[in-house]
Amino acid sequence: MLRWCKAAGDAVRKDEPLLELETDKVTVEIASPATGKLAEILKQPTDEVEPGQILARVRVAETSAPGAADPKRTAAAASAPSPTSKEGGEVLSPAVRRLLNEHALSPQEMKGSGRHGRITVHDIERHLDQRPGAEPGAAAPGADAGDADSTAKMRRPAAVAPVAADGRVPHSAVRRRVAEHMTRSLAQAPHVTTLFEADLTRVQAHRARHAPEYERQGIRLTLTAYFVAACARALIAHPSVNATFHEDALELHPDANIGVGTALGNDGLIVPVIHQAQHLSLVQLAARLGQLVGAARAGRLAPQDVRGGTFTISNHGVGGSLLAAPIVINQPQVAILGVGKVERRVCVVDVPGAGAPNGEAIGVRTMCYLTLTIDHRAIDAFQANGFLEHVVKTLEHWSEDSVS
Repeated sequence: MLRWCKAAGDAVRKDEPLLELETDKVTVEIASPATGKLAEILKQPTDEVEPGQILARVRVAETSAPGAADPKRTAAAASAPSPTSKEGGEVLSPAVRRLLNEHALSPQEMKGSGRHGRITVHDIERHLDQRPGAEPGAAAPGADAGDADSTAKMRRPAAVAPVAADGRVPHSAVRRRVAEHMTRSLAQAPHVTTLFEADLTRVQAHRARHAPEYERQGIRLTLTAYFVAACARALIAHPSVNATFHEDALELHPDANIGVGTALGNDGLIVPVIHQAQHLSLVQLAARLGQLVGAARAGRLAPQDVRGGTFTISNHGVGGSLLAAPIVINQPQVAILGVGKVERRVCVVDVPGAGAPNGEAIGVRTMCYLTLTIDHRAIDAFQANGFLEHVVKTLEHWSEDSVS
């Protein structure tokens, strides 16, 4: 799906955005290859685009500046990368430029927290929240989609496709690709789910102690960071779960590249990936998670941010769900973890010296259900249960030394 930023006949500058190309995972900005005039638009917003296809032609200006594009280079290709654009010397994304214009802000008013000091949507949202008269606790686009005790709110609602007279809402490119992917996954792989219960009391205590310290560093410590850390350990210990199924072999991956399902409201969902999670500390995991989720909700994920995943976490509990099974596997992966709603429950707990015959007592604990849905072609119940037991034990015995 395309969204043209310019119309045929409009003047354009080299590296100025011509259009946004929506793929099944990310939105890529295509820039003009030269300064001149947009002479011809070859693809319409509803057209399917293949890599390398020519989308438009730009008639190069006769007085091109030194170093401008070769006049023979008059086509913008759909496979071209998204170059950055600049305003007043600052590198700005389209979403950032729109927000700056909406609120009459200057890039010089704030300090960027992105790569190389780049201003992000989160920087603008934070700046707006700190202005006199701002609404307290306003939206935080960087909030973790998997935080089980809060639901992130966006400052701007997700765009909804127009409803036709017959009540039909056209599918977005993301929705169509998700539907195709889920259908193919269920058709190819026999899905089986195993269910465990996890006591998160120690995790919550650790989080309560360290969240303020993380906040001072600009990092939001969410429960999902703990789940990613526990899964990273378990994936290295149980490599058959961190794998890809082929007809002739099971490919074991050396790195735990963990994707986290992130809801985009009416626009569907996307799965940004934390690469080599087994090498990251808890603070690094929390920071990376916040960056990816913020980028996903602002529509500025890079292609590499959604590639190479070997395992996925789906935190359906953020919406109040206790249990979901089976959760459709994100093929070609062979397993997906489901995290249910975190809640306080009355449980029988082991308390040495409590007076009961077996040292048991009734207590209130922070609990949740964890499910592991597997591709039964690749994994059996023995491996699935061993992996999930490892995850649960890591969470239930969390200590200061669990992830340094």
